[in-house]
Formats: sequence, C-alpha cells, structure tokens
Amino acid sequence: MDLRTAVYNAARDGKLQLLQKLLNGRSREEMENLTGEGSGGGGGGGGGTPLLIAARYGHRGVVEYLVDHCRADVEAGGSVHFDGETIEGAPPLWAASAAGHLDVVRSLLHRGASVNCTTRTNSTPLRAACFDGHLDVVRYLVGEHQADLEVANRHGHTCLMISCYKGHREIARYLLERGAQVNRRSAKGNTALHDCAESGSLEILQLLLGCNARMERDGYGMTPLLAASVTGHTNIVEYLIREPPEAGEAPAPEDARPQPQPGPAEPYEKCCPASREAAVEALELLGATFVDKKRDLLGALKYWRQAMDLRHQGGAYLPKPAPQQLVLAYDYSTEVNTAEELEALITDPDEMRMQALLIRERILGPSHPDTSYYIRYRGAVYADAGNFERCIHLWKYALDMQQSHLEPLSPMTASSFLSFAELFSYVLQEHATKESLSPQVGFPELMGVLGKGVREIERALRQPKGPGDCPQFTKALAVILHLIFLMQKVDCDAEQEHLKRQTVYRLLKCSPRGRNGFTPLHMAADKDTTTVGRYPVGKFPSIHVVNVLLQCGADPDSRDFDNNTPLHVAALNNCPLVMAALIEAGAHLDATNAFKKTAYELLDEKLLKSTMQPFNYVTLRCLAARALDKHKIPYKGFIPEELEAFIEMH
Repeated sequence: MDLRTAVYNAARDGKLQLLQKLLNGRSREEMENLTGEGSGGGGGGGGGTPLLIAARYGHRGVVEYLVDHCRADVEAGGSVHFDGETIEGAPPLWAASAAGHLDVVRSLLHRGASVNCTTRTNSTPLRAACFDGHLDVVRYLVGEHQADLEVANRHGHTCLMISCYKGHREIARYLLERGAQVNRRSAKGNTALHDCAESGSLEILQLLLGCNARMERDGYGMTPLLAASVTGHTNIVEYLIREPPEAGEAPAPEDARPQPQPGPAEPYEKCCPASREAAVEALELLGATFVDKKRDLLGALKYWRQAMDLRHQGGAYLPKPAPQQLVLAYDYSTEVNTAEELEALITDPDEMRMQALLIRERILGPSHPDTSYYIRYRGAVYADAGNFERCIHLWKYALDMQQSHLEPLSPMTASSFLSFAELFSYVLQEHATKESLSPQVGFPELMGVLGKGVREIERALRQPKGPGDCPQFTKALAVILHLIFLMQKVDCDAEQEHLKRQTVYRLLKCSPRGRNGFTPLHMAADKDTTTVGRYPVGKFPSIHVVNVLLQCGADPDSRDFDNNTPLHVAALNNCPLVMAALIEAGAHLDATNAFKKTAYELLDEKLLKSTMQPFNYVTLRCLAARALDKHKIPYKGFIPEELEAFIEMH
C-alpha cells in the first residue's frame, strides 16, 4: 500500500493518531500531494480527498486536523459514494450534510466552507440534507447560515421539491415557514405539489395547499391529481376529489376532520374541488394503474365504476372523445361507454388490459413516457406467455409512438430497439432448437424494425449538434448490426433482399460514426460489438454482416479517429475470414494507422501470420507511396489530390 492510500484509509476510518504519524513533519509540497484531489487509492476514493471522505463518515477530529494543520482545501470537491451512487464534485460540506453529521457541518462552516457550495449537478449541502431527512442540519444551515432555499439542481428541483418527494414533512414545513417558493417549477414544469402526489405524501400536500400552492400542469400536461393517479396513490386522488381545501388555509389533519362521501344524488360540484371531467379522468387513469402496475383487476373495476357514475351523473352524460382510429396492437378494442359494457369486462381480463392501454393513451397522450412504457410492458407479458405475435404488434406500436414524440436516441427508444433484437434472437433460437413448423418471426418483422432503426440514426444525425460521441448512438448502430446479423436466419426472396440492401445503403449514406469514429464496417469487424445488452443476440466479428455492408457500398479503407481501417480492427480481433473479405473488396493490407502500424503487423498469432502473405496483396502503387513517405520526398502540390490521399493512407 502506498503512502497516499494509507493517508486516505486513515481518514476514512477516523484514525487520527495514525494520520498524524503519516503526515506530521511533511513539507508543504508533500502535504498537498498526500491530501489533495485524487489521493484516494486502494480504499476506493475514486478522486475524493481525505478531507472529503472524513467529512462523509463524520470524523470531526480528522476533519479539523486536515484543515488546521495540513491546510487542506475546505472547498475541494471530489467523488463520494452514497447508497450505491457516486456523486461527482462533492465538497466536504455537502458530504457531511448528506450524511447528517451536524458537528462536522458546524466545524467546516466555522473554518470557512461556503454554505451554498454545489456538486457538479448543482446540488447544495441544504438540498443534500433535505434529500435524506436531516432536519437538524437543515435548521442549522438555514437558521444560522442563511443557506439559499431556492438553489435548484440541474433538473430545476429545489429543496422544497425534494423534501416533498422524499416525504420529509417536518423539513417541508420548516422550509415553508422560512419562505420557500411553493409554486416554483422544475425544468420539466412540475411543482412541489406534483412531487407530493407522486410520492403519496398527503400531509405535505395539505401543507402546500394551505400555503396557496396552485394546481398547475407540468410539461407533459399532468396535474398533481393525474400524477397521483399514474403512481396509484389513492389517498391523494380521493382527497383531491372529495376534500376541497379552503383557499389560503391549511386543512386540518386528515384524521381530525369528518370524511364526507358524495351520495348518489348529491350534486357533484358540492363535493369535489376538481372539475367533473378532471375527476373522471383521474379515476379512469387510477383504474388503469391498478391494472398494469398493481395487477388488481377488481380494484381497477371499482374506480372505473366511480368514473362511469360521474360520467352519467344527473342524466347529463359526459362523453369520451371518439377514437381517431382502431389500433391493431390493441386488437381493435374500443373503450366501454356504458355501465353494462363495463360490468361485462370482468369476464374478459385480457379486454380489461386493453382498456387500460386505451385509457392511458387518451388521457396522458402519446408523448408521455408512461404511455409507451406500459404498452411495452403489456407486450413483454404476452412474450412471456409465448404469444410473440401480440408482443411484436404492441412493441411496434410503442416504437412508432416513441419515434414520433420523443427526442432521437431517447433512452426509452433505445431500450425498445434492444428489446426487439433480444426477442428476435430468442424466438429464432427457439425455432432452430425445436424445429417448429411456424416461427413467429420472419423477414417482415426483422425488416420493419431494421427500417425504424435506420430512421432513428437519420433523426439523430439531423439534430443541429448531431449525436457527437454519444454512447446511445454507438449502441443504436450496434443494434442495427445485430438485426442485420439475425436476418441471415430467415428466408427472403429477391425482392425482400433488395429491400434489405436498400435500407443498409440508407444507413451507410448517412456516414454514421460510433465510438472512436468507428464506421459500421469497423464495428462489424470488432468483437466488442457482440455485447449490446444483457442477453446474447449476434456474434461479432461477423463475416455475414461485413459482406452485407461491403455489398451495399461500405468503404473498406474508411478510417477511425486513430486512422485504423476495418482491416486493422479485424487484425486486432484475429479474424482472418473478415480480413480476407475486406482485402478482396479492395482494402489495403499495407495501410498504416496513426501509430504507423499495418494491419498485418497487428496480428499477434504466428499461425495467422503464416497463413497470410502481405506481399501477395501489395501493388507497385503501394510500394511507391511508401517509398515517397520513407524518403521524405515532397509531393503535395505536385500530384492530384486523390493521389495525395493514397500516399497518406500508406
């Protein structure tokens, strides 16, 4: 163990005497080296300082020694771990506040720490204390040091919002007393009321309403009432429907007031603060949540009955909007409109599940993530039951929805593509193993998803800034290559083969680049492309995928950011079949990369080198190009540009 690691471990474990023994008598330069950023060694610091880790674990004596005697920077941020998550750029005060070490918080502030210092995600010590419910730290930071209540993190979430979401009632009450902005909005438009509704914190919601919190819609058009329905918090839904708060007054605690229930003949407006339509939608959405999230069909029916009663109350029927079209994925189902139709659902659980999907799409809309999420969830349930056809219909419908309404390469869309690839691989493998007569996946299914995958790449490349070095973009390219790999396992006629090549040509025409500037051809020759998800799909390097790409016009001499050609990548992966295919397509075996290495020189097994003679593939043009470079003969400006590029390649 080196000295830096020993210092870090002593600070982590609170061993002050050992730390003093290790550091006393050191020069200023040595001290800075041992206690500065990045000093965490074998102890798993990952860039944290001894001061940061001592603050995180509440070792006040160590903290004061490091600041007072070692002159450690009280503001120096680093990496620190909480609940399995790594927080980057966390100052010592943030770590002590998050862990609830009030004595360390006092000590750091006394020694000059900034009360509003932030992590890389703009989280303050106050927000950290609010997150984990440390009321004493919150009171001290605000009451004694005037910590700013309104500093929001990178998502626009404030201290009040996070205390509401985490259900810390006394912290929320204290923040409200200190003047926290009750109607502040996050980057996505939600307020503290939304956070209460999503977490089920009814008492805090009552506090907020008593402080004039407004029922507003977030960026998805969701009210707190709908947010409670989506998350299945019946206490919030029933309270907001049946318990109108007096404006500007804090409602009495729920257990201290009578709980009137609306009678069958009682006018709706007298018992419900929400509009009739809002209450109906909340109840219908709550029923859908009971179907898909709680798997409680009888509970769903209960809330759908209440909604139906409200729709027909007083003889003035509140109609549902007519569907724009019937959907194959929903088995052409339509929503029920009468009490009789509703009661008949109990005999058909599958139809109840379709009703839940229809209701969610109507109320939340196709742009809300939950809409496509639960469509995919229902498809997965069908897949588990062996009904792959229904699964594919539902997943395709969800994927169309995501591509029409979500940003390119959104995590949900990327997950959909990967799920398709894994499903297709599983079904085709099962078919090959069992030799069943009618596989449920064929060319049309694979081709449909491949086309959507190429469309997603095109969408991403049309963005003003492009995908950049985005891991999601590389993953999307990898999934497309896996789909091409799987297509060799299904039969197709000449017309279908032409369609496949047209689609691959569309992909290549985009000139997409993945990690380190890899083209699709580089990726097809790379073994790392094999690992795309949790389950196996295709195996790479793949001679089949390489040949398809070459037949569709892929450049065999394309270069990545290290000037490697696909041939270099195939050599690094010791794949002679792929190398032979690339050479036959015109790849130059003697082309050098940024490190002046040819593909042949990268082969690390004598057996492979003995089977491939480089001079069989070298032309006089290649030798001349290498001679010009070797002897430093000037050529730029004296020969055509295309010849300049040829020489530089060698």
